[in-house]
Amino acid sequence: QVQLVESGGGLIQPGGSLKLSCTASGAMSRLYTMSWYRQAPGNQRELVAHITNDGRTTYAPSMKGRFAISRDDDRNTLYLQMSNLKPEDTAIYYCTARIEQSDDSLPVVYWGQGTQVTVSL
Repeated sequence: QVQLVESGGGLIQPGGSLKLSCTASGAMSRLYTMSWYRQAPGNQRELVAHITNDGRTTYAPSMKGRFAISRDDDRNTLYLQMSNLKPEDTAIYYCTARIEQSDDSLPVVYWGQGTQVTVSL
């Protein structure tokens, strides 16, 4: 059973920085694209950024330049470095990973449970 566990969320003042982590555990033969999504109260879930297994990154326009996604495949961990945070960045942040559990199985997208980020004075 594959699990994704996010950490690093919390309360931060506007202009501050946070680094989120997401670690995958369980039976895995290969990690493909990993992503961060977020969902603010009353809003739809939106893509923040994703990173392929060869390191190519894509960002939502409003976050480009402030957020940086990275991964450490030796640790099966995804990161999101967030800088110059704004109140509108307040949301639950979720990580996803497309994972192949064995060489003879198809990749499946897994989701973490989310971590709350609150940007406020």
